[in-house]
Amino acid sequence: MDLIIQSLPFLLDGVLQTLKVTLIAVALGCILGLCGGMGRLSKNRFAHALATCYVDFVRGTPLLVQLFIVYFGLPPLIQQFKVFLEASFALGPFSSTSHIPPFIAAVVACSINSGAYVSEIFRAGIQSIEKGQSEAALSLGMTQSQAMRHIILPQAFRRVVPPLGNEFIAMLKDTSLLSCIGYAELTRQGQLIIGSTFRSFEIWFSVALLYLIMTLGISRLVDFTERRLGINGHHQS
Repeated sequence: MDLIIQSLPFLLDGVLQTLKVTLIAVALGCILGLCGGMGRLSKNRFAHALATCYVDFVRGTPLLVQLFIVYFGLPPLIQQFKVFLEASFALGPFSSTSHIPPFIAAVVACSINSGAYVSEIFRAGIQSIEKGQSEAALSLGMTQSQAMRHIILPQAFRRVVPPLGNEFIAMLKDTSLLSCIGYAELTRQGQLIIGSTFRSFEIWFSVALLYLIMTLGISRLVDFTERRLGINGHHQS
């Protein structure tokens, strides 16, 4: 128990880092997801193909691999691009370092990953709205974009709240993979404490408990939001 109490400040700092990355990643993922979902439903072939390739690639590959691509794969490409600019346009000299900070790599990889799953959430939410509503809006003189903005999307947002809550929880747990690039989120903090104390059970149990507290808290928040919005049979109080 003394070890857990002594380690708690470090673990709580890991909790803050975990929540920070998750919040930013899901927020950016919602923006990417909305664009991706609209692209998947677009009649424009290029937009549809681009969104489909993005969603299929991200959903078909592990987050860990995507994280390694961003953290380890992008710096050499950035360096090569700098060399190209120097040689082609007599620019520079640029800095020889192309290291990507772990926090930036974590946010980029997690946002891209979250965006692909949110794309499918938004696509399903939009498609769940009856076509008659869009047709009625068009018959009243609205354009397609106006009907989407004022009629379809507000209803779709209400319906995607539960799956977005699930995506938030899934991303929160997936941030444990960030320990592989040395980012000091909750799992990484646990590893560092164990490395200096060699007390695995107490620390990993504490880490698991903190993850459980976070996921249960988010679940309750999503349930509250559903009740306020009158989703799934709940009526607004």
